[in-house]
Amino acid sequence: MDARGVKLNFWADGPKPGEFYSFPGSRSSTVPGCGPVRHTLNPMITGTSVLGVKFDGGVVIASDMLGSYGSLARFRNISRLMKVNNSTILGASGDYADYQHLKQVIEQMVIDEELLGDGHSYSPKAIHSWLTRVMYNRRSKMNPLWNTVVIGGFYNGESFLGYVDKLGVAYEAPTVATGFGAYLAQVRVINTHGHRS
Repeated sequence: MDARGVKLNFWADGPKPGEFYSFPGSRSSTVPGCGPVRHTLNPMITGTSVLGVKFDGGVVIASDMLGSYGSLARFRNISRLMKVNNSTILGASGDYADYQHLKQVIEQMVIDEELLGDGHSYSPKAIHSWLTRVMYNRRSKMNPLWNTVVIGGFYNGESFLGYVDKLGVAYEAPTVATGFGAYLAQVRVINTHGHRS
């Protein structure tokens, strides 16, 4: 209203708060697909199985090397195993791009730790604990790393084998498997060697 009490129609028929303005000639009053795109909910290249077995002198971690694009077996020679340091190895299933991001962050952490020059390095338990917090933090922000990670190693005379999923759920066990390997390979290892996870 102006000083004379006349109603001004500057914003008549405009959008409500939080909505988009419908320009003349547009096809619909709502604009579908506007807003941020969440690629994290649609993994593109995925890998499935990682299997880990703990024994007295260390651990063994194995994974397939297939990268699937949906149901298409697109990449047949990609590694999802990573040497973290001389005492720790990591294997990941799930989204390959998220694995590459995680790998880059961990490699930088290891470099930063080595630059200190104090003779200490990350133990498998330390990496496992850190990953638990990272995965839970990302999940809580509704932007999860779409991976399930197996961490193993031999440090100070003891073997370690742990599991962390995209929600931050973590545990230690004598045998660990992810993806389809949890249904096929882990059951066979448990039946053959009597390990309980």
